[in-house]
Amino acid sequence: MQDIEPYYHWRELYVASEDELSPFHGALYSEFEFTNTVYNYYIHPQWDMFGSSTLYLKILYADYDRQFAVIEFIGEWNDALYNDIMFLKREVIEPMMDEGIIKFILIGESVMNFHASDDCYYEEWFQDVEEGWIAAINFREHVLKEFERNNIDFYLAFGGELNELNWRTFNPVELLQRVEGVMTKRLN
Repeated sequence: MQDIEPYYHWRELYVASEDELSPFHGALYSEFEFTNTVYNYYIHPQWDMFGSSTLYLKILYADYDRQFAVIEFIGEWNDALYNDIMFLKREVIEPMMDEGIIKFILIGESVMNFHASDDCYYEEWFQDVEEGWIAAINFREHVLKEFERNNIDFYLAFGGELNELNWRTFNPVELLQRVEGVMTKRLN
């Protein structure tokens, strides 16, 4: 797992640690010290901690004028034991929403498992975005089945074209346009 880096090809466009509006503004990273783990496995030091002991993230891009953010995840999303959604909502999502972000693209290729609790924070997040949306792209099939089994699909859009999106071939605005196209079709 230590070889899985957050996607870095957009770094010339956006760096969360350099963004004064980002929850990770001023974060410092080591290229050589591996300290964060998911269970007994070290992860690359470029991933950001937000309060979970099994799930880490990287804000790959945020555009306050277009009101969207792209966030990549790694690890195990565990609401049952660690209340990951609470930490995500309070420590990352709410500060971003305070700055006007209402469209969230969540990338889950490196989320290995999902363990649900209740759906209160998902519902709250969904209600808070009002004119926006939350799209989960490229999550693993067994994770999506757990989302569905626990009614998370009421709040997050996923599956179909969203789960087969070759997002790395787009720049952030093109990715937004592609996801918005899918979301518009679904909402209509």
